[in-house]
Amino acid sequence: VLTMTSALLAIVLFSAVLARVNPEDRTFVSKVVDKFIDDIKPNFQDKELAELFESCYPNTLDTTVYSYTPSSTGDEDTFLITGDITAMWLRDSTNQIVPYLRFARQDEHLQSMIRGVLNRQVKSVLIDPYANAFNFDRTGHPDSHTDDNTKRPAALGTRQNAMTPDIFERKFEIDSLAAVLSLSHQYYNATEDPTPFNARWVKAVKLIIDTARKNQIGSGPYTSYEYSFTRSCNRPTETIMDGEGWPSKFTGLIRSAFRPSDDATKLPYFIPGNVMLLVGLRRCAPILEDVAGAPEVAKEALKLAQEIDDAVHRFAILDHPMVGKVFAFEVDGFGSAYFMDDANIPSLLSLPYLGYVDRNDPIYKNTRKFVLSEYNPYFFKGEAGEGIGGPHVGPGYIWPMSIIMRVYTSDDKEEIKACLEVLKKSATNGYMHESFHLDNVNSYTRPWFAWANSLFGDMLIDLMSRFPELILHW
Repeated sequence: VLTMTSALLAIVLFSAVLARVNPEDRTFVSKVVDKFIDDIKPNFQDKELAELFESCYPNTLDTTVYSYTPSSTGDEDTFLITGDITAMWLRDSTNQIVPYLRFARQDEHLQSMIRGVLNRQVKSVLIDPYANAFNFDRTGHPDSHTDDNTKRPAALGTRQNAMTPDIFERKFEIDSLAAVLSLSHQYYNATEDPTPFNARWVKAVKLIIDTARKNQIGSGPYTSYEYSFTRSCNRPTETIMDGEGWPSKFTGLIRSAFRPSDDATKLPYFIPGNVMLLVGLRRCAPILEDVAGAPEVAKEALKLAQEIDDAVHRFAILDHPMVGKVFAFEVDGFGSAYFMDDANIPSLLSLPYLGYVDRNDPIYKNTRKFVLSEYNPYFFKGEAGEGIGGPHVGPGYIWPMSIIMRVYTSDDKEEIKACLEVLKKSATNGYMHESFHLDNVNSYTRPWFAWANSLFGDMLIDLMSRFPELILHW
């Protein structure tokens, strides 16, 4: 078992301020990934971009593999922290590790570690499908949100407060469950390895479907929600109305109490999360049927996915009063919609990245134009650049993640080059941050945020394929 101690955590954080972590301090080493970096770095046109690629792309491997337990049976266990928070988010861990799947077939050690991430996610879902973040072990974590008031589903035992030592935070976000499906199908597509897709994985997928079904519900005086959550706080984004959220009418969509930013939803049907879930269900269906031998679960997955897709088209493609037909961010089924976008993924901007629509889809193109405009309340523009933020860190702070996603969804070379310049400027310590101020890149949040770092590196590799002339010497 390889476990990062508190002392090593301090070393990693200090090193990250200077440059890539020293080899002896790295939490996981892939010789294949390191060779790729060494081979490609001299071919960059822009040396500053090359240095950022070297420090950012391997950041998840270098700094966040808190624990990795190998196994000769394929039952590895890997615990990934997000960076400066020593807990494992289902959503973050998927996004942190996916950029290395392209090398998994070439590196058995890397493939084993990634398989361990999926195994840990599956075990986490089976502990509690409503939790978004988990502790390393049952000793708990000093920063866990143990004071939150959130009830435990009857299926998991008596209806008592569900904050157990396993759980760091219990904000129900449907994209967390979708993230497990996402890693599942991306891992299988990259490796064709059937090992993780055992009875335990099928049980977890069934629980994901069952949890979604239980939240495919409207509201009313006789409605009984399985999930509730309140937190004593001075920010409304950290808790939900009456413990259960705002009213909704049945649509076929799945209620989500929180967004991928860990902020409370304003309207209960969060569209990007529903989209991510339906894509994951569809892409996992062949694995359920052909690999795991669970054809009935595959049918359930496809049926639910179609219901969600139908509801997205019926309730979430709407006329914005200023820009025309777009995807709404959240809806309630009564006719109300919230038109905005948040930097966190899944987002409206990321719909092609999620595999839901083509980037040239007319409604998506109009949606993209909207979310990158003054009509998105969380689109900010200043001296340091422009991009999408969100309520999580407040007005005026742009998230590099949104600029990276803008690159992924663009075929405009000038737009891409402008985004790269802002990203370079914002990396004030050689890494991507959570956010930076629209007028001052030196005012930022989170110096150590592995998801944004790995995503930045993955974006550059994507550009090497799509527009090599922008990145590499000919």
